[in-house]
Amino acid sequence: MSTRWGMTVPLAGVPLADHAAVYAALEEAGFTDVWSSEVNGSDAFTPLTLAAAWAPSFGLGTAIAPVFTRGPGLLAMTAAALAETAPGRFQLGIGASSPVVVGDWNAADFTEPYARSRDMLRFLRAALAGEVVDGDFDTFSVRRFRLERPPATPPQILLAALRPGMLRLAAAEADGVILNWLSPGDVPTALAEVKGAAAGFEVAARIFVCPTDDAAYARTVGRRMITSYLTVPAYAAFHRWLGRDEILRPMWDAWAAGDRKGALAAIPDEVVDDLIVHGTPAQCRARVEAYAAAGITVPVMALLPTPALNSGDFPTIRGVLTDLGRA
Repeated sequence: MSTRWGMTVPLAGVPLADHAAVYAALEEAGFTDVWSSEVNGSDAFTPLTLAAAWAPSFGLGTAIAPVFTRGPGLLAMTAAALAETAPGRFQLGIGASSPVVVGDWNAADFTEPYARSRDMLRFLRAALAGEVVDGDFDTFSVRRFRLERPPATPPQILLAALRPGMLRLAAAEADGVILNWLSPGDVPTALAEVKGAAAGFEVAARIFVCPTDDAAYARTVGRRMITSYLTVPAYAAFHRWLGRDEILRPMWDAWAAGDRKGALAAIPDEVVDDLIVHGTPAQCRARVEAYAAAGITVPVMALLPTPALNSGDFPTIRGVLTDLGRA
């Protein structure tokens, strides 16, 4: 069973400037880690930099910093700065992200995601170790780059992966893997592809949690999330690989036809219940423990909106965090 217990930050509805209280509440609740994401909210590094200063006991991780939206040198510098700020506590999670985030929102070319992820992983490994990097990778070239301030303790590098190719790359060349959008029952399928990894290989997973006993509300939120994510080609292929082709095909067909309401209606309750953790906070905590029991070493909750979390009342929010924690 994992001894680590993570939460995605920043929390929705709480300004970053007020997150010192959030980090204190998480620590009191028994959380050990805070992890960030990078889509269209906060960048991946600022919330962790604040946590490094305000919560010096926490492990920190990005899940993920995209490999297309920063140049190699800038990503290395940003990671090195956080590693220097929180020595030994920071894990750098990188991944391809998606065509929308990379292309539509950041004006970059989303091409050869596997190769770009592999090349950035190799570049970062050398750069963060303080080496001079000078040469041609398949997807970019670097000329005589060396960090002015390489971190004394280079961060572990984790690779976001869905299907066998990327999972095997993570096992062969990264310090860990980051999983996403899977159920506890899916974890063994993914872990079968990383059997050759070295000892100490981390397995982090972002787990979507909607802490409410109103199942209808949670399933409504969950259906919206599922149509937002699992219609992306990479995630659709992932769930076909996991064996959900038949059960999700009606949703994909309706989505492709432009029938958004039909796509939502086509998602069975069992799929929502598999992929979205919901129920009372105690029930949610038990379900996240099931991920840890299946082999996740760093379970990381990502809270979905509920009336309590949207209330803006911090004592109420703190109570939810306390009930989700392990203290």
